[in-house]
Amino acid sequence: MYPSYEKCGQLSDRELVQKSLEQVDYFSCLYERYESQLLRYVKRMGVVTEEEAQDVLQEAFLKIWKNLNAFDPNLKLSTWLYRIVHNQAISCLRRKKSFGKDQKEEFDDKRYAEIPDSRLPGPTDDVEETDQHIYDILAQLPQKYKEILVLKFLENMSYEEISDVLKIPEGTVATRINRAKKAFRKLSEQSSVKLPL
Repeated sequence: MYPSYEKCGQLSDRELVQKSLEQVDYFSCLYERYESQLLRYVKRMGVVTEEEAQDVLQEAFLKIWKNLNAFDPNLKLSTWLYRIVHNQAISCLRRKKSFGKDQKEEFDDKRYAEIPDSRLPGPTDDVEETDQHIYDILAQLPQKYKEILVLKFLENMSYEEISDVLKIPEGTVATRINRAKKAFRKLSEQSSVKLPL
């Protein structure tokens, strides 16, 4: 029997991992807690179709389940999960690239679907256009710059968390963020739309 949503919400990440190891039904709580933010991260990394993103997430959660007993409870669970999902997304992008597919396809998100003609433009239209422009610029960046900007500015991770996810020293994180911001700014300046940086 699946644990209730309330029961899941009362457990810390560490307790949830322990319960999942004892009773498989609790793993669904772990999945529900992190599924939406990890799926969003996969899409931001450049896995653009909903089907591909779901596949990446499913494969990642299978790895998470298989390796849950190896999780170090002294570490932050979210960072560990992001690391596994990150590796799975990179593998997907490499497979796409090796099959000759262009990994710089447009970001596929329902927010960016075509707006019906009958709808009057409003203040959110400018925000959505700016968001789309940000994703377009991210898609043009080298993978190492895209991933670090996504983790820092879209996933709001600290330097330490980014270091854990990417398995690079914190000093390298700082340097790469600085270089990625410069590359992003340069691409933004070359485009017709100016972003508030």
